[in-house]
Amino acid sequence: MKKYDKLVTNAAGRVVPVFFNGKEHTPYMGVGKYKPTGRKYAPPIATCADYPADGDKRVPSIKEALIRAGIKDGMTISSHHHFRNGDLIAVQVFDAAHELGIKDLVWYPSASFPCQERMIEYLEDGTINRIEGSMNGPLGKFTSEGKMKGMSVLRSHGGRYQAVQDGDVHIDIAIIAAPTADPFGNATGDRGPAACGLLGFALADSQYADRVIVVTDNIVPFPCIPWQIHGNYVDFVVEVDQVGIPERIISGTTEITKSPDRLLIAEMTAQFCDEAGIVKDGFSYQAGAGGTALSIGIYFEQMLRERKIKARFIRAGSNKYPVKMLEDGLVDYILDGQTFDLEGVRSMRENPGHVNTSPFTSYNYHGKGNFASMVDVVILGATEVDVHFNANVVTHSDGYLLHGIGGWQNCLFSKCTILPIPLFRDRMPVVVDEVTTLCGPGELIDVIVTERGIAINPLRQDLIEKFKNTSLPVKTIEELKAEAEKICGKPSKPELSDEIVSVIKWVDGTVLDAVRKVNPK
Repeated sequence: MKKYDKLVTNAAGRVVPVFFNGKEHTPYMGVGKYKPTGRKYAPPIATCADYPADGDKRVPSIKEALIRAGIKDGMTISSHHHFRNGDLIAVQVFDAAHELGIKDLVWYPSASFPCQERMIEYLEDGTINRIEGSMNGPLGKFTSEGKMKGMSVLRSHGGRYQAVQDGDVHIDIAIIAAPTADPFGNATGDRGPAACGLLGFALADSQYADRVIVVTDNIVPFPCIPWQIHGNYVDFVVEVDQVGIPERIISGTTEITKSPDRLLIAEMTAQFCDEAGIVKDGFSYQAGAGGTALSIGIYFEQMLRERKIKARFIRAGSNKYPVKMLEDGLVDYILDGQTFDLEGVRSMRENPGHVNTSPFTSYNYHGKGNFASMVDVVILGATEVDVHFNANVVTHSDGYLLHGIGGWQNCLFSKCTILPIPLFRDRMPVVVDEVTTLCGPGELIDVIVTERGIAINPLRQDLIEKFKNTSLPVKTIEELKAEAEKICGKPSKPELSDEIVSVIKWVDGTVLDAVRKVNPK
């Protein structure tokens, strides 16, 4: 099968394939322009007559569960990433598939991590044909060098849910690693020896896969409460010695940055939000787990304390900092998409105001609304931004694919999207003429904050008007780019071939951009 065909120029001006992995795809048409029709996908009808009357669905091993699930060549196998770099199950699944002689599988993770580097062996020997999911580190590098047999596909967290419910991706067998479960298949992530917080990224898998296997190291008697995954969706339950390493769920620095430049960026971002009128009683925000984003959250916390007001909700990846704000009464709710440290896990278990969510509620673009657009301000990162405010989060200045999209695309729909980023990294300008890979259209990115100035998108004339007399160093994006080049020189473009190794999907399932193979030096 040819990897891809039919190159077209989409609405973003990017040349992309619209036929790959044996299927036709729709090119990006613009923000809000693609409105599909039809019905959502539904899995085959099941009958409880095919399951044990006593509710005990346990089988002795992952391999046995795969056999009973009917694993065969070419199937799509999904997994989730709530254990992050501490996952112990995904590789075991493909070990078993390899032992069974299965070939050409599609791995559909919600994200991959360096702990899964051994999957490269199975990509090389044909056990796995391709990955459709965010790729980090070694797996991304493997893809960039053109070594994957099929076309890899990168989607946002919300785009992943959209693809499953719309039938763009058919999951044959879903693997749900769960810190606690009962023999019926009810499962939760907020308790047990390997507690990781929540299991929201596995929700679509449980609802729409033909077969669902829950793997756990902590079986409790029915009912497992709370049940984040419902046993009525589950076919088999497997008990193993250890499902994950909870200490390795930690993401980002989870500590405040000590870099003077990053602290300056954080301070200017918080001041910008304040002067823009965003920080007020009942406001909401989302920020990541990196040192700069955490520092911005601390500034928000100080403002709330001093003014004796509170935020209505923090949209999270949670960690110890928003947890402290919740427990100190500075915010009503944490709406948690994934947990970034063990304090977040504890809080989810103990605090009624710490609510587990899923991409369905927060990010799914083909739902009847989602709350991404209800967040007052979102703080995000980027590897590159261009003079049109387009941003890249998956490839580096050398063209290598080393990151996934995560929820980044979905967050762009907030009322104000701010990218606090350094003007340059390792003497490479971050503000460029054109991003190497387009992940987010510039019309959705409102503000760029660097240590040497702040650029406001010309589309936000309301913000430009508000900041006419500010003490903050407001500049044009072109001025920031020129300043970066004055310090670092004009960067050379990465050496890329014409061969496409991966595609970037937009939140609505259309093809936004393509990633080219890196030419070896």
